[in-house]
Amino acid sequence: MSHGSATGVMELDNLLDIDRRALGIKQPWVELILRGIKTLEIRSLATNVRGPIYLYASRRQAAEPHARRAAEQHRVLPDELITGMIVGSVHLIDCRPVTPRDASAACLPEEMLQTQYAWVLTHPQRFSQPRPVQFLPYGVWFYPYKRRKHESW
Repeated sequence: MSHGSATGVMELDNLLDIDRRALGIKQPWVELILRGIKTLEIRSLATNVRGPIYLYASRRQAAEPHARRAAEQHRVLPDELITGMIVGSVHLIDCRPVTPRDASAACLPEEMLQTQYAWVLTHPQRFSQPRPVQFLPYGVWFYPYKRRKHESW
């Protein structure tokens, strides 16, 4: 089942939310999320976070063979991908244990899904201009435009 929609382009300057969290994800995964192709982010831990989040394209790209295959399959050119910036936003609407049926929406081989969680993503929005962060990532979740907020993630 696809949870993505056709991705739009959003002007960032009028929409900057300093209280919004960012999720760090390596390329080409971020690009596939922004295109509405990858609608599940697979993680080893569950999350209670819900709502709109920023997408931070990590400084390093994913080097695993399945990442390269996914990029090739969807005609993503790794040399043209932005890294180290906030590139868009997405809504995180659910978190649940993965099932074998999730492989396509996660852009991963089925064998990589065991004992993982599917973070369900909708409404991908690419920003018209990538934006640098003011505060560097310090984990999976971070606040890119204000000092760290101490709370349960």
